[in-house]
Amino acid sequence: MRTESVSVLSKRWRSLWTMLPKLKFDCDFNPVFDDNNIDPHMFSENVYRTLTLHKAPVLESLHLSFEGRTDCLDVGIWIATAFARRVRKLVLDSFYQEDQTVTLPSVLFSYNDSLEILKLKCAIDLDFPSRVCLKSLRKLYLYQVHFKDEDSVSNLLCGCPSLEDLVVHRYSNADVATFTIAAPSLQRLTIEDLCQEGGYGNGGYVINAPALKYLNINGFIDIESCLIDKALELVEAKISNVSDIANENILESLTSAKRLILHLSPLEIKVPTGKIFDQLVCLELLTHEREWWNLLSIMLDSSPKLQILKLTDFYLHDNKKNPDERKWNPPKCAPECLLFHLETFVWIGYEATRR
Repeated sequence: MRTESVSVLSKRWRSLWTMLPKLKFDCDFNPVFDDNNIDPHMFSENVYRTLTLHKAPVLESLHLSFEGRTDCLDVGIWIATAFARRVRKLVLDSFYQEDQTVTLPSVLFSYNDSLEILKLKCAIDLDFPSRVCLKSLRKLYLYQVHFKDEDSVSNLLCGCPSLEDLVVHRYSNADVATFTIAAPSLQRLTIEDLCQEGGYGNGGYVINAPALKYLNINGFIDIESCLIDKALELVEAKISNVSDIANENILESLTSAKRLILHLSPLEIKVPTGKIFDQLVCLELLTHEREWWNLLSIMLDSSPKLQILKLTDFYLHDNKKNPDERKWNPPKCAPECLLFHLETFVWIGYEATRR
C-alpha cells in the first residue's frame, strides 16, 4: 500500500513542472553531454519539447543560455513558441563558440504585446531593417550584442513605446559609428562603454530622452562624441571614467539634476561655469581625480541650493595611484550654498589625502 502511494505521488510530481511559470535552460548543464561535447541540436530539441509540453496559462519568464553556433532557426522557434505562450520576461544569453554568433529573426519582433522585459547577451547579431513593435516592453538590457547598422538601433528603440529602463554595455568601435538613443518614454539609462582602457577614438553617442530621470554613464574615453539633449526631468546622474571626448556636452545637459555623482577630472571634460545647477541638492566627488578641487570650486559656485556634499578618496590610504602635486587656489569668497544651505558634509579618506 505504501509503495503504491509513493508510486502515485511520483507520477503526480512528474507533471508539476509543466505548470511552473518560470523556465531556465542552460546548455552548460546539459546532463546528456559533457562540457566538451555538447550537441546544440539535442539541446534545441529538448528546449522545444519542453516548451511544447508546458501548460501554465502564462509564461512569466524564459531564460535561454546557448552557444553562438546554435542554428538561427532553432532560436527562432524558441522565441516564436515563447511569444505564443505570452512570455513576459525573455533572456537570451548566447556565449561565443569559435567566434560564431546568432542572428535573431527580425520578423518575430514585428508585433508583440506581452513581453515586458528583454535581455540580450553576447554573441547575438541584431538586424532590424524595419521598425519592431514591442508594445509592452518596459525594460531592455543589451550586453555586448552587435547591431548591423544604425537603422537597426533606431528601429529597435523606436518600436518600444513603453520603454522605461535601458541598459547598454558595448564596445564603441564594435558595430555602429553613432549609437543613437531616441526614446520619449525612457526614464532610466545606463551606458557602459567597454573601450575605457585607452579608447580607440571612434564611435559616439546621441541621447534624446526627454523623460529621463536617472542617468549612469561609465567609460566614455577618447570617443568622438557624446551629445545629450537637455533632460528637464532628470533627478540623478552618475558620470564615471569620462575623458578626452572630441565633442560633448555631458555636464551641460545635467542642469536640472538634484543629485550628481561625478568621478572625473575637470581637465578632461568640459565644465560649465555660472549658477546653472539650480536644483542640485546632493553632490559627490572623487578626490583622486586630477585637480578635483577645481571641479569642486566650480560646482559649489554653480549650485546655490546644495545641501549635501560628499568627497571620497577612492584609493583611501594608497594615494600613490594618482599623485598630483598642484595646489588648490581657494575662492576669494564663500559660495552661497555654504553660507545658507549646506547641511551635511562627508569626507572619506581625508587624512590620506592630506599627508
